[in-house]
Amino acid sequence: MTTVRERATAVGERAHGHDGAAGGGRGFALLLVVTGAAGLLAAWVITLDKFKLLEDPGFTPGCSLNPVVSCGNIMKSEQASVFGFPNPMLGLVAYAVVIAVGAGLLAGARYRRWFWLGLNAGTLFGVGFCTWLQYQSLYSINSLCLWCCLAWVATLVMFCSVTVHNIEHRILPAPAGPRAVLVEFPWAPPVLWTGVIGMLILTRWWDFWTS
Repeated sequence: MTTVRERATAVGERAHGHDGAAGGGRGFALLLVVTGAAGLLAAWVITLDKFKLLEDPGFTPGCSLNPVVSCGNIMKSEQASVFGFPNPMLGLVAYAVVIAVGAGLLAGARYRRWFWLGLNAGTLFGVGFCTWLQYQSLYSINSLCLWCCLAWVATLVMFCSVTVHNIEHRILPAPAGPRAVLVEFPWAPPVLWTGVIGMLILTRWWDFWTS
């Protein structure tokens, strides 16, 4: 009987062509398209609301539902323009790139190792930036933005998926045991990670949610 480890090794070996390029399965490609589209949607809506807020300081975004779930508080904060322009404008570019990569894979594209490493580095930056924004949102700004939460989840799922893909195809080095576990249960890291974020949000405003 073929073991999980043997299947993972076989998949990794078949994924590389003679030119060292690697593709991706249909499920992985669709995941990139879906998470990229979710992030792009969130970035687009936040950008539009930010422009409206700049035109009218009294504008209230539709996702400002209460003192905690208040997109307006997030948009007015200094953290909302870390690089000198609204953060979601960065997402408009980054998430569109991810969609393009996923669409390319669906069309049968294969990318070289440097490309996959670059994509992994980009998603790592994205998830690191989102983690910083999560901390700022929960413990400094003291407000949540639902569209931001969508972008957070999309980015972490994207990062975990690309990392597992690269480990599975031996683009990133990893011991055989952990590689086999990740290949067999690729959904576990993003599910656990999202659960941790949910628990942090729940405990941060426990009194508000239960009042």
